[in-house]
Parts: sequence; structure tokens; C-alpha cells
Amino acid sequence: MKSGSPRRGALWMVAAGASLWGTDAIIRAPLTHSLSSAAIVFLEHLIVGAALLPVLWYARKEWLALSAREWLCAVGIAWGGSALASYLFTDAVRMGNPTTAILLQKSQPIFAALLAAPLLREPLGLSFWSRLAIALSGAYLVTFGRYLPNAPHAGSASLLALAAAALWGASTVLGRFLLLRISFPVLTALRIALALPPLAAAVWWEHGPALGTIHSHQAGSLLLLALVPGLAALMIYYYGLENSSVSKASVAELCFPVTAILLNWVVLRVSISGAQVMGAVLLAAAIFSWDRWPAAIFCWNRLRVPGHCLGTLDK
Repeated sequence: MKSGSPRRGALWMVAAGASLWGTDAIIRAPLTHSLSSAAIVFLEHLIVGAALLPVLWYARKEWLALSAREWLCAVGIAWGGSALASYLFTDAVRMGNPTTAILLQKSQPIFAALLAAPLLREPLGLSFWSRLAIALSGAYLVTFGRYLPNAPHAGSASLLALAAAALWGASTVLGRFLLLRISFPVLTALRIALALPPLAAAVWWEHGPALGTIHSHQAGSLLLLALVPGLAALMIYYYGLENSSVSKASVAELCFPVTAILLNWVVLRVSISGAQVMGAVLLAAAIFSWDRWPAAIFCWNRLRVPGHCLGTLDK
């Protein structure tokens, strides 16, 4: 079993993977106008699953050696965090209230931290909660600026988004546990492959044996959805999670709205406010206070120790 000791730069990898999730909504939302939630989630998992088949084959010794308890964790991640949570979040977006979904998604680190304390014995304490408060404030400012979100405080969309956040938080904890046993590419492949049967059943329930025609523009969007906020984000995210604690990683995950705001600025020409810039700074500060990386910044604070930076850069 691997030690799973934290490594410098791991939290920034978690943040990078989470930032790719920020591309999800702009790709997923148009698809909800023409495809059902079950169809979207199933097809994106099918594409990623096909891409990861070689990983499952060449690393079969890893996943075949898992114990019954570890298989339960893998199924929980796949069915809960990948299949059901994605379905619930897609339905929340479909209901025409993405603001509510995005706002309540920010509760995910709280669920993850509360589960990590008893299950993984990660100490939380004042240091964690103070950093989480700073990161939550930063994520809120990045998403909404200095204005209050125009979203209802109750309703079906809120409950769906909150349930998705709880499932994702639980999956983070279970994923960290499994990463002590298997590598991050294998965990990614298992997460996707094990989610396919329940998703296929959901599609069959809604559509019967015939899913219908997928047009070229839908196929292109599904491919982009599967490979960017899907495959690439998961691989980078699990690499970072493999080398960091759940409680700290859950804070780094809050970086996902930064990408969405930047895309709105570049693609839609939506201006970025000073409050949003301040929010990004608060997010970066919360992560940097735990994981001083890249090495160039780390060395700047260690100039008084000759030769220290040379060793840091080699790590």
C-alpha cells in the first residue's frame, strides 16, 4: 500500500483539474435543450470509458487485487459521485437555474472535510476552517462579484445541486482512500467504467432501446465535454489528490469557477470586476498558504539559505 504522503505542488494540480471543470457548464447547458440528462451523462461516460480501456487492460493486476471493501468504495465513487451526482447536477442546470447549482456546489468541501475527519483521520482544527472560509469567500466573489446571487433559497434545483455536492464530497474521501491502493489512472478508469451500467439502465428507462439520432454538433459537444472537463480534469485532479490530503484538496477544488469567468471574458466579452479579481487572489492565497509552489516562488522566501533552491527545483 502506498503511503500517500503530501507532495509540494499537489494542491495546484487539484486546482488545475478543478479549473477544467469550469468549462463544463458552457458545454453542458446547450446540450440540455436537445438531450435528456441521462443521455448526456451516459454518452460522456461512454466516450471517456472507451478512451480508458487500455488503462483497464494493462493495469488489470491493480484492480483485480482490490478487496471487497475497496470494491465497495469504487462502486460508491462511480455510482454516486460520477453517475448520480452528474445526473442531479445536469438536471439542476436543466431547470433553468444554473446560479443555484453553482452556489450550492460550493458546499462540497464542507461535506468532504466532515467525512475526511472520521474516515481518514485528517485533523481539521482552526487552521483548516479559517482557510476554508477564505477560499469560500474567494469562490463566491469569483462567481458572483459583489452582488447577491439572484437565486431562490428553496426548490427542486437547490435540492438536486446540494445532493450532487454531498455525493461529490463523499467521492473525494473515498477516492483518496483508494489512491492509497491503486494509481490515479486506474481509479479514473474504474470510476468511469463502473458508472456505465447504471447510466445505461437510466437511458433505457427513459428512451427504450433506441436513444435516437445524435447530430454532428451534438457529437462534437459531447466529445469536448467528455475529454476536457471529463477525462483531462479527472486525471489531473486524481494525480493531485493522490499526493495531498482531502481537506486541503477540497479547498483547492473551489478554483473551478475561475475558468468559467475567464471563458466568459474571452469568449463572451463579459467584463471581469475588481471583486472577482479579489476573489481569485483569495483563492490563490488559501492554496498557497498550504502548498508553496511553484519552486520559483518558494525559493523567493528562502533566499537567505544558500543552495536551498537548487534542491527544491530538483524535487
